[in-house]
Amino acid sequence: MILKKKVLVLCTGNSCRSQMAEGYLKAFASKGTIVLSAGVEVHGLNQKAVQIMKDDGIDISSNTSNNVDEYIGLDFDFIITVCDNAKERCPYFDSDAIKFHYSFPDPSKVIGSKNDINDCFKSTRDLIKIYCKEFSSAYL
Repeated sequence: MILKKKVLVLCTGNSCRSQMAEGYLKAFASKGTIVLSAGVEVHGLNQKAVQIMKDDGIDISSNTSNNVDEYIGLDFDFIITVCDNAKERCPYFDSDAIKFHYSFPDPSKVIGSKNDINDCFKSTRDLIKIYCKEFSSAYL
């Protein structure tokens, strides 16, 4: 019997970085891997993140923005925090999961021209893609 691995990706509002990571982990992980994402708050799905992922062939448009409290009691193998705020605000998550942390830049906070904002989203997306590909190769 093959045991399915379960991964939870955490961010502040589960609107952008954690959504991107969820999309890539689902694309790169072994078949049957369960990947969920959540935030310590719920900000709704960032439409710019949806578009920038679509540009790379990953559809996250049907994802939902979820609060970490929805997953308390679930047994995860891995918990990945993708921003410092989530890492600092989520130490109470009671789990035997192996925890990983990588703080990605928050493209939703960028102020500037349309091109500047797009470039920041693309840069963050590309960093998350590399991280998720390497994580999947090593653990999933």
